Amino acid sequence: MNEKRKVDARAVFALGAVALAAVAGAVYYGIVRDPGKSAAACAAASVVRARALAPLAQGEVAALNVKASRPPNLTFNGPDGAKLSLADFKGRALVLNLWATWCVPCRAEMPSLDRLQAKAGGPGFEVVAVNVDTARLERPAAFLNEIGVKSLKRYADPSGDAFETLRVGGIALGLPTSLLIDADGCSLGVVAGPANWGSQDALAAVKALSGR
Repeated sequence: MNEKRKVDARAVFALGAVALAAVAGAVYYGIVRDPGKSAAACAAASVVRARALAPLAQGEVAALNVKASRPPNLTFNGPDGAKLSLADFKGRALVLNLWATWCVPCRAEMPSLDRLQAKAGGPGFEVVAVNVDTARLERPAAFLNEIGVKSLKRYADPSGDAFETLRVGGIALGLPTSLLIDADGCSLGVVAGPANWGSQDALAAVKALSGR
């Protein structure tokens, strides 16, 4: 009888060990490996670009949090008022910036975004600065004209849905928020708060984002 109990105890212990290993494996693959799974949702070329971008998160763009992931297909209005989505920009790398006139850091950051567009903008790259004011919609254009912004196109989302989508998804905590999106439509990183986009650090990051 004692021998049988010993055998049963060993069986229970073995089953427990197997179950523990299974749980540990699930935790490992479900949590530790999750960033890899997120990255895998992007094209292989995007993952390579993210790796090249990571060491460039320094200096004036030290707040850049590099992670390859698929962004939601945000919608907003183009300069002519026509509805656009991120999918319409596929084939171009982007710094997608969400800003508002009531946001003091946004206002301070805007001239550097204009300089980045002037220096790096072209067929393969664009700074897409989307204003998310939901009232007094004449203000954004007046502000941009007042500070002499010449290179940025006037994008807007008066519904505020684009920012809310990013906020609910845990991507944006406040304004300004900038997403670095490559030509394959993959977000390679996020900057929470302002950055000096006209700096050499920012230009180096944009070159890596564009695969140059």
